[in-house]
Amino acid sequence: MTNTFFDYLKERGYVYQATNEAEIKKRIDGDKPITFYLGIDPTADSLHIGHFFALMMFRHLQKMGHHGILVIGGATALVGDPTGKSDMRRMMTKEEVARNVEEVKTLAKRFIKTDGDNPALILDNSDWINSFTYVDFMRLVGVHFNVNKMLASEAYSKRLENGGLTFLEMGYMLMQAYDFLHLNRTYGCSLEIGGSDQWGNIVAGTELSRKMNFHVEGKTKEERPDTFGLTCPLLMTKEGKKMGKTEQGTLWVARDKTTPFAFYQYFYNTGDEDTEMLLKLFTDIPTKEIQDLCQNDIISAKRRMAYEVTKLVHGEEEANKAVEAAQSLFGKGTNLDNVPSAQYDVDRVKEGVNVVDFAVELSFFPSKGEARRMIQQGGFSINGKKVVSAEEMITLEDIKEDGLLLQRGKKNFLRVLFKKD
Repeated sequence: MTNTFFDYLKERGYVYQATNEAEIKKRIDGDKPITFYLGIDPTADSLHIGHFFALMMFRHLQKMGHHGILVIGGATALVGDPTGKSDMRRMMTKEEVARNVEEVKTLAKRFIKTDGDNPALILDNSDWINSFTYVDFMRLVGVHFNVNKMLASEAYSKRLENGGLTFLEMGYMLMQAYDFLHLNRTYGCSLEIGGSDQWGNIVAGTELSRKMNFHVEGKTKEERPDTFGLTCPLLMTKEGKKMGKTEQGTLWVARDKTTPFAFYQYFYNTGDEDTEMLLKLFTDIPTKEIQDLCQNDIISAKRRMAYEVTKLVHGEEEANKAVEAAQSLFGKGTNLDNVPSAQYDVDRVKEGVNVVDFAVELSFFPSKGEARRMIQQGGFSINGKKVVSAEEMITLEDIKEDGLLLQRGKKNFLRVLFKKD
C-alpha cells in the first residue's frame, strides 16, 4: 500500500529516471504545490499513443494539487527533435505548425484540466523563443553548451551514426533547455516531466538553469531556484516492442485518423501480459483490484482496460459505441453503425476490381504483399467468406444492401459503403 504521492506514481509505473529522486519525492509529497511542465512538439495535427504516458503523469500531478504547464512547441517544431532519429525530420512550414499547435491544444484538453480549480496553463514556446535574434540567443544560451558533451548525448547518437547531423538539429537542445529556464523564471516552474527519450534534453534544461541562475540578483545560494527532471518509460510491450503501431500505421487520438472502434480493438487485442500494466497506467482503479481482476478473469480485465482507455481518450459515449460495435461483430448484436467504414465509388466495380487492389486502396492492408500473405494464411474474409485467391475479383453481384464487411484476422473489420460520384 502506497503512503505518498510519489510512491503512488512509482507503483503505477510512471517513474523511470530522475535527476534527484529524493528531492523530487520531497517536493511532490510536500505541503506546498510545485509547478511542473511537459513539452509536446506539434509535429502532426494530432496526438498519438506515445504522448499518453507523459500526459497521464501530468494528469496525476495535477490531481495531487501541483500546478501544470503544457508547452506546445510552436518554435521547436520548426527545428525538429533529432532524438532517436536516423534521418532528419521533414521540415514543416510555419503555417503547418500553426495549424498543428491549435489541434494539439484541443486534443490535450481531453487529458488535462484547463478550467475550474487548479487549471493547467497551455503555452506556445514561440511566444518567447521568437522574440530573440539569432545572435542574441546564441550569446545568451549557446555559450553554456559544450559541443563535445552534446555530441556524446544519446539524443544525437542515431543521427551521428548515419553521418547526417545538421547544425539546425544541434540547436534543438538549446531551445528546449531555454524553455525550462524561461518557465522557471517566469512561473517558478521547478520540474520538467517527459518520456525517457527526452532525458538528454531535460537534463540540458536543468543544467542551463543551474548555470544561468548561479548569479541571481538579490538571491543567496540557498534561495536560488533549483530545477529537476523526471521521466516515465517509453510505452513498450512485455516483449520489448513499442506500443502504438498498427498495420495501418500510428494509433492516433484524432477520430478522423483512428476511429474509436479501431482504438478500442487495438487495446483489446494487446497481449494478456500487458493488461495489468495498461490498467495501472490509464485508469484510476486501485492496484490490488487490478491485480485480482487480471489473475481471476483476464478476458474481463482486457475488456475493462480497452473500455477505460477508449473512454479516457474519446469519452464515454464513443467508448460505449465501440463496445456495441465489437459485440455486434461477434454475434451478440446486429448494429454495425459504429464499425469503421470507408466509401468506394460503385462505378469502379461495374467491370470488377481485383480484391487485393481493392483492400490496399482502402488501406485495409499496408501493402499488396501483406494482403497476399494474409490470403494464403486464410485470414482475409469478405462478408464472412474467405478470400482464397489473390486473383479474385469483386463485382456488383458481391455488393449487399449494407455494403461489404472486410475482415482481417479475428478482430479487424472494415465496412465498405458504395456510392456513385
